[in-house]
Amino acid sequence: MNSVTSEFPKPTEKKRTRGRPTYTASVGADVLLRSARQTFAKQGFAASSVREIAREAGVDPALISHHFGSKDELWVAVVEQIAQQAAPVIEATCHLRSSHVGARERVEQAMRFFIDLVFDEPDVGMFFSTAATEEGKRLNTLIEHLVRPYHDVIVPLLIDAMKAKELNRNDPEVVFSMLMNAISTTVSYSHVLQAFSSLPDRRGDFKRAVLGTTLSMLGYL
Repeated sequence: MNSVTSEFPKPTEKKRTRGRPTYTASVGADVLLRSARQTFAKQGFAASSVREIAREAGVDPALISHHFGSKDELWVAVVEQIAQQAAPVIEATCHLRSSHVGARERVEQAMRFFIDLVFDEPDVGMFFSTAATEEGKRLNTLIEHLVRPYHDVIVPLLIDAMKAKELNRNDPEVVFSMLMNAISTTVSYSHVLQAFSSLPDRRGDFKRAVLGTTLSMLGYL
C-alpha cells in the first residue's frame, strides 16, 4: 500500500446480515446464501431450483424454504447479503470526498477499495452479470441494493476529478458503468483469461494488473 493509501479511512469489518435467522455452526446462513449465489450466478434465476441449491449446500430443501420462503425471497436474500458485504466499502468510499488529498487520488483509492472487494468475493461479479439480465422487480432490486449505492459515492468522485482537470473529461455515468463492469467481469471470469495468461494464478500480480489497467482507462497514467 502506498503512502497515499494511509490518508484514507479503511473499510470496517463486514457485518452479519440483519434480520436473518441464525443457523447451526455446520450449515449457517452464509453457507446457504453463498450456495444460492453461486447457483444463481451460473444458471440465472429461472433455471435454478431450491432443490439444486440445497443439494450444493448439503441440506434438505425444506431448510431453505423454512428460513427464506420462496425462491424469489431467497434471491432477494442473496442480494441483501451482497449489499451487507459491500456496505463497509461503500461507507469508506463515501468518506473519500472529505479527505485531504487530491481528487485524482480519491478516485484511485475508490478503485482500490472496489478491486479488493471483487477479489475477496469474485462470484459476486458473476452473479451480477447474470442477474442484470432480469427485468421488472428483480432488476429494480438489483439496482437499488447494489448499483445505486456504488453509483452515489463513486460518480461524485469522478466529477470532482474531471472538474479539477485531474481526469479526462468524459460522461461520468458511462465511465462509472464501464469501470465497474470491466473490473468485476475481468475478475469473476478470470478462468477465461487463464486461456491466454497466467496472471489469474498469481493473485497479487493479477490485482496489480487490474488496478493499473483501470487507472490507464481513466486516462491519467
